[in-house]
Amino acid sequence: MPRPFASTVVLSPEQRETLNALVRARSTPQAMALRCRIVLIAAQPEQPTNQQVADALDCNRHTVGQWRERYVVRGLTGLQDAPRSGRPRNFSPRRTTPRGHARL
Repeated sequence: MPRPFASTVVLSPEQRETLNALVRARSTPQAMALRCRIVLIAAQPEQPTNQQVADALDCNRHTVGQWRERYVVRGLTGLQDAPRSGRPRNFSPRRTTPRGHARL
């Protein structure tokens, strides 16, 4: 069921600085940087709607709503990638060539 109003995001100066640092860092993955930008814009004093934030960042309003809500509920840890399902990738140090290819 859709929510009539977006959750209000309130940031302390320390939280704002942490998010800004993540956005500016070159080592931050771009997906995480986008999520931080979403939260920073959503926390502006005007309390923009999800559509306004989405228009500013050229993304979908559902994406904005998802990350805004996750930040309100879980904080900064809510912006991190969730563990993927399935078997983890397995790399053997002994096998360096793809299967089916002969070693020379």
